[in-house]
Amino acid sequence: MAEKPKCERCEKDAIGIQSLGFCVACVCQDHADSALLALKPGEKQAYEYCYLKRFDTADH
Repeated sequence: MAEKPKCERCEKDAIGIQSLGFCVACVCQDHADSALLALKPGEKQAYEYCYLKRFDTADH
């Protein structure tokens, strides 16, 4: 079984991936951008230089 992704800042379980410009990171609830927190599990959002993906709770 694959290991759950961890937050790159604090090692808690990550809730998603956020790419804001050139920085891409798996982040937990505490370190997620408000736009990522607004997404429902499994949702993605992309605009200009940003990409946000909330992990599906069934996958993680």
